[in-house]
Amino acid sequence: MRRDVPWRGARHGVNREVEAMSLDNAITGTLARRLRLGMVGGGHGAYIGGIHRYAARLDGQYELVAGAFDVDPEKGKAFAAEVFIDSGRSYGDYQEMIEAERQRADRIDVVAICTPNHTHFPIAAAFLQAGFDVICEKPLTTTQEDAVKLVQIAGETGRFLGVTYTYSGYPLVHEARAMVAAGKIGKVRVVQVEYPLEWMATAIEQGGNQQASWRTDPKRSGRGGSIGDIGTHAYHLAGFVTGLKLESLCADLATFVGGRVLDDNAHVMLRYEGGARGLLWSSQVAIGSSNGIRLRVFGETGSLSWFQEEPNVLVHAPLNGHPVTIKRANAASGTGAQARTRTPPGHPEGYIEAFANLYGGFAEVIRAGREGRDPGPIGQAVPAGYDGLKGVAFVDAVVDSHEAGQMGWVKPAYV
Repeated sequence: MRRDVPWRGARHGVNREVEAMSLDNAITGTLARRLRLGMVGGGHGAYIGGIHRYAARLDGQYELVAGAFDVDPEKGKAFAAEVFIDSGRSYGDYQEMIEAERQRADRIDVVAICTPNHTHFPIAAAFLQAGFDVICEKPLTTTQEDAVKLVQIAGETGRFLGVTYTYSGYPLVHEARAMVAAGKIGKVRVVQVEYPLEWMATAIEQGGNQQASWRTDPKRSGRGGSIGDIGTHAYHLAGFVTGLKLESLCADLATFVGGRVLDDNAHVMLRYEGGARGLLWSSQVAIGSSNGIRLRVFGETGSLSWFQEEPNVLVHAPLNGHPVTIKRANAASGTGAQARTRTPPGHPEGYIEAFANLYGGFAEVIRAGREGRDPGPIGQAVPAGYDGLKGVAFVDAVVDSHEAGQMGWVKPAYV
């Protein structure tokens, strides 16, 4: 039996032949239990590892049972004990983890990769080829070549490859997406998206901050600094909501903090297919900005505005009318928003819940693939391998444009 699973459509693949998932080699059957989750990285001092664990637990869809949490095996074992992982399933590295887990009757179903960017490709490729589904931090890889290979491997092995573009997990982001698709603001004309942070406004990497250290090292981070770390989030959010495909871009990168090699500020002009224009700003040196990702979409008959630090509100301004504030848990919201809404109106939801919505969507896609059915609403429009590839291609195009100088326009290889 061969079945093309919905997340492997043309939008999410290099081509349908490569991306179509075959269940011939998959582990089939109803998964009437929690998914067994493994983790690589994410141990002591790794902020994002904790976020993954919170998100995986929130809906009770996963049980963390194994991991290679640290490059130091002893530190990894100490951390595993803290999170109640059996000492026999705390591994020294990901290769040991794969070899041991694939022999177990209760092997993990899926692995979360929470390591620096340069390690994503070898780890994800090895787990996919060993028959495990993968949830990977972004950017997917540090090079386009590796991103293409990884998407191909996922298609060839029939394994799911999810990418944690967190902001597509918010209910009102899905509501905005549905409103644009339904023509509520008319044809899109202008897209403004920004992601300013202040945490790297000084050279904290020189003082021993490990999270800043690898983000400022091109060998570990890739070609992009702020544009790769947070600009890819902004790029994905803009495309996710509007459905627009990027035609070309023109970038100006800056490095304001002395001693850095990679950019810590980026301005990118965007030209979309169909004529829409956009502007993206990402910055790690924007003092006063904690996590200020913001999206504004202007169409022929209205506009939409969403701000991550006030995520339970979406503002719709119709032409010649009064702005309307749409609140999360609105009874009139679409199925995408409803599927990701957890609490009644007036009870705020935020970042952890959005991340958990991604994990919930990934679980639904994995279950649906193994059970031979279409995913339910929470499993629709989840960020997958091709979304990660687009992000890597975007970073390359931005850096290429900047290096070309003279405000040169560049077309990304994948959109």
